Amino acid sequence: MADGVMSLWKKTIAEHITETIGKPFQLESEHSVGGGCINSATVLEGGGLRFFVKVNDASMVDMFAAESEGLNELARTRALRVPDPVCFGVDADSAYLVMEHLQLGSGGRHTLEKLGRGLAAIHRVTSARFGWLRDNTIGSTPQINSSDENWVRFWQRHRLGFQLDLAEGKGGGKRLIDRGTELNQLLPVFFSTYTPVPSLLHGDLWSGNYSSDENDEPVIFDPAVYYGDRETDMAMTELFGGFGGRFFGAYNDAYPLDPDYKVRKVLYNLYHILNHFNLFGGGYRAQAEAMVDRLLAEIR
Repeated sequence: MADGVMSLWKKTIAEHITETIGKPFQLESEHSVGGGCINSATVLEGGGLRFFVKVNDASMVDMFAAESEGLNELARTRALRVPDPVCFGVDADSAYLVMEHLQLGSGGRHTLEKLGRGLAAIHRVTSARFGWLRDNTIGSTPQINSSDENWVRFWQRHRLGFQLDLAEGKGGGKRLIDRGTELNQLLPVFFSTYTPVPSLLHGDLWSGNYSSDENDEPVIFDPAVYYGDRETDMAMTELFGGFGGRFFGAYNDAYPLDPDYKVRKVLYNLYHILNHFNLFGGGYRAQAEAMVDRLLAEIR
């Protein structure tokens, strides 16, 4: 983006911040920071104020709108700190989401315990139905949150089935699609003795989406919020590691998991591995096939 256009773009955001917070924000400096593999990000500063800004193509503004709403939904629980969303919008060819800037750190000795207890408190916030008031994204992939009172049907249609349909178009191969479809049809078996309640979920809780603030209090961010089985959040905390025994111990003390969670966590993480295949390709296809094989073996 040319310097002149970039200056105009930053001016637009500064004006939007001013309008939203109700006091002048005069941009004095900015610097780019890591925004992950989906967005770019920058920090805007001026007059003692600092904001974290995510940027993507203008077509992704609905993704930022959903993220802002998801942060607000989590914040209303008062269970864990989340960045306060300030405003979002579009300028020229870019969409942006402005949030409060947090000074993040590695956390103290008890941060993970607080995270476990806080997540349990979030999961005790429930709804009458599975899904959410709007669709959002998992990474940059659409995540459909159409309301349903039946969890198995919700997962079949909007999670596993949806990702399998995408994988077929991405060259997932006959074996993965056929066996994945068979698994999807057999999902009720995994819930013969377990009935999930629609719990408020972060939705994308891996180790890159939590940290701690300046007081060593846990912070969660980058949500893919909906109401679903709380085991899905817990499963993802195990997918890539980074949480540890203190977290799991504190969570289970506050809200014990069902004994068969250890089987269903593979099912729930299959959704994320399929999504990684659909986004990035590579070895995720073989990993997904192995997970499908393991799950089918459990019920035969």
